[in-house]
Amino acid sequence: MPSFRFASPALGAALLVSGFGAAPAFAADAQHPTVIELFQSQGCSSCPPANASLIQFSQRPDVLALNFAVTYWDRLGWKDTFATPQYTQRQYDYSSAMHGSGVYTPQIVVNGRADGVGDDVSEMEALARKTDRGAAGPNVAIEGGEVVVGAGAAPAHAADVWLALYDPRTVEVAVARGENAGRTLPHKNIVRRMVLLGHWNGEAARFALPAAEAGLARAVLVQSAGTGPILAAAKG
Repeated sequence: MPSFRFASPALGAALLVSGFGAAPAFAADAQHPTVIELFQSQGCSSCPPANASLIQFSQRPDVLALNFAVTYWDRLGWKDTFATPQYTQRQYDYSSAMHGSGVYTPQIVVNGRADGVGDDVSEMEALARKTDRGAAGPNVAIEGGEVVVGAGAAPAHAADVWLALYDPRTVEVAVARGENAGRTLPHKNIVRRMVLLGHWNGEAARFALPAAEAGLARAVLVQSAGTGPILAAAKG
């Protein structure tokens, strides 16, 4: 069985200082965060640097960092303890939407608009700048048991409203087999559930939230249907 432990918050702060110094500004802010999605696997020997980069980026108030574990490297001898077929399918859907040649790990997708390897902080910064939405898109807020999406310009085929439930802690996983055998790998913001709340057509709307889950943080994505560009996001 895998073993877990949680890193101290001081580790995240130290990584932020050493990795960034003074954080560069985007047009995005805490109310309009840049969304960085990492697709990775505990069975992938190339993934730990990307996890480290995501941990650093996740400290920024103007960033929503989400970590998705995929299943297709489970065959290498270690079954990822967080992976689900839904997240694997999300990565394939991105590849199709962005006309990619296939999926790979590690892979980051930024604002649903551009992708890269993500094993270097400077690459994450560059993609965040390239795809920066600024304050564009509808206003989104989590208010009690509802998500409120304001009026705005919607895509021709409407948009999906997703709830991501993720673990905000840094979780260290001891890997016993496979390419990372003998290593203890830190992960942060692991997505535990993705729930489709409904669809947005440009008119102001409210969506009921499922019951909160202990220990999990919530984020909302308003995303063009078909895993297209992310129009707005909120943490709450």
